[in-house]
Amino acid sequence: MTSDRCVVLQHASTEGPQRLAELLEEAGVAVEVCALDRGEPVPRSLPAEVPLVVMGGSMGVSDIGDPAHPYLADEVVLLRARLEVDAPVLGVCLGAQLLAHAAGARVYPNSRPSPGGTPERVYEVGWAPVDFLAPAEPVLQGLGAREMMLHWHGDTFHLPRGAIRLASTLDCPNQAFRLGRNAFGVQFHPEMHAPVIESWLGSDAAWVERACGPGAAERIRAELPRHFPAYATARDRLLRNLVRCLVER
Repeated sequence: MTSDRCVVLQHASTEGPQRLAELLEEAGVAVEVCALDRGEPVPRSLPAEVPLVVMGGSMGVSDIGDPAHPYLADEVVLLRARLEVDAPVLGVCLGAQLLAHAAGARVYPNSRPSPGGTPERVYEVGWAPVDFLAPAEPVLQGLGAREMMLHWHGDTFHLPRGAIRLASTLDCPNQAFRLGRNAFGVQFHPEMHAPVIESWLGSDAAWVERACGPGAAERIRAELPRHFPAYATARDRLLRNLVRCLVER
């Protein structure tokens, strides 16, 4: 069964599907973006064969119920309905957290014990390698055991019951997972174009500095020419695999 369309839930104009949309269209799949931040509604239901992609955003699972983000609760309802019938889903960053929450897993601020024993917040922001853990999985075909990826988050999640862990980092063990046959969550950002990374570094500079310390935004910017080529190669391998898994079942 294949689909000729894909629905994307977008929480911010700067957090669209980017390279993923290009590869979907290359595969003959029309991309329908629901701009939730501009008041467009979450679909109440979708045909089982139509892939759903849920993108990232600055809000979190803890904001469900906040009148500023009324769509979050509707997204969880839709994701639960998709999981019940094993319909194709991809969640990216916030989308992965919402998918994990919809599957009954805990989503929470990432932390680690400090030298004094008190938990300290952990943010993954910028360039860092990701370890891919399940080479036999079709979605990971062609990827190395470790690939450079872009990260932009402070929350994490427990692995949903029954899920297969696909990727990990030292600070965030659950970087990607598959649930059922057709639902995928990815905590890092494999969809990015270089100009959008630059725009994030401008618009999110204060948050990046708070999360990672003085000079962090400039450091990430300086590393862009060095890391982006390898990232783009791995990004395209992963996204092409995801497109096949979502569309050609």
